[in-house]
Amino acid sequence: MVMGITAKALAERFPRLFHMAEAGSWPSIERHGLLSTSALLDLFEVRGRPREALEACHRPESVRLQHARHGWAVIRDQKPMDDKGLSRCLGGGLTPTAWYRLLNAQVFFWLDSRRLDTLLEARAYRDRRQTVLTLDTACLLSRYEAQVRLSPINSGATKPFPQPRGPATFLPLSTYPFAEWDQKRKRKEPVVELTVQHSVPALQACVLRVEERGGGQPSRTLFER
Repeated sequence: MVMGITAKALAERFPRLFHMAEAGSWPSIERHGLLSTSALLDLFEVRGRPREALEACHRPESVRLQHARHGWAVIRDQKPMDDKGLSRCLGGGLTPTAWYRLLNAQVFFWLDSRRLDTLLEARAYRDRRQTVLTLDTACLLSRYEAQVRLSPINSGATKPFPQPRGPATFLPLSTYPFAEWDQKRKRKEPVVELTVQHSVPALQACVLRVEERGGGQPSRTLFER
């Protein structure tokens, strides 16, 4: 079976990418781009045990960071995931700690707006405003393809059922078995997540729309190309 998918083919199939961030974070994203947890901890100069607790352990609640120069940022909770579930589904010799580090080193995007809508309506988020970014897939791939990885699962969830995962969960476009997943899932969702390793600093050219949504209030557009 032919492995992989080209950037052109992926962008044609999924022309838009979606990312949910904390309400009020757009000015910081404009300045710094989208940062993984690890990249954000670098920027905010978090070190030692406080960093270890955020980067290598489960986060039951979101954590707000403060910096004299960079202001504030929020690191999301990991409510849909826990050590017990990870211990049941991890393969390839990975431990929960290694999995948390792997996730925290990447920036995550949905390829299907329905996944975004489900997250917005999740119990942990439905009563709060969120900043939602819509990006042009072809634009992002033209700049970051070498750092892009694809995942066939929601890698940050082990509930209600912990799907198997391991070192091969995140694969570059060239080796991702797109056709195999496309056939198995009857063209519904051959890719669940697209990630970029470390950060997406040059983001503005690829952003199509930025909105504030949720919290029982009408959506408000902050930026639109």
